[in-house]
Amino acid sequence: MSKAFTRETDRDDEDDDLPEQPLLPAGGKNYITPQGYARLRDELKWLLEEERPRVVETVSWAASNGDRSENGDYLYGKKRLREIDRRIRFLTKRLQIAEVVDPSVHHGKDQVFFGATVTYARADGSEETVTILGIDEADSAQGQISWISPVAQALLKAREGDEVRLHTPAGVQTLEIVRVRYPPPS
Repeated sequence: MSKAFTRETDRDDEDDDLPEQPLLPAGGKNYITPQGYARLRDELKWLLEEERPRVVETVSWAASNGDRSENGDYLYGKKRLREIDRRIRFLTKRLQIAEVVDPSVHHGKDQVFFGATVTYARADGSEETVTILGIDEADSAQGQISWISPVAQALLKAREGDEVRLHTPAGVQTLEIVRVRYPPPS
């Protein structure tokens, strides 16, 4: 078939398979700690000032080499630019609606609020410690959970010694709050 009848786009069908970004609850706020806000802002700055210009330079060089249809540097570079631009849009939107909350203002208190590190015990005696953070900064592998997660929703506003009910697919669990900590003011 003649190339005149083929359509080149800047979009690959495989872009649809990319993982979705975490969604905020309808009408909810995008709470984030000062440290989390700084990390997102630093990532945005790095993408805009370092990563994107470097990839644009590579794509420009690859485009100057001629036939773009079989040029791996060009094709990969264009795909990488789309990924970078998508991340830049996401970070820009999230930073615009972010509501920075400093958890250290609650230092010394025993009630669970955003930013708390909470140790709780299950009915079987096992204990778990989690830190309640923003949706864009939580990392479950590090024991950090989003403030909109079911566990965080069960724990929020309770105090040390309180028992809360967590609704799970396996049934209702009772969690006893053992300890609540906040980072010290800086």
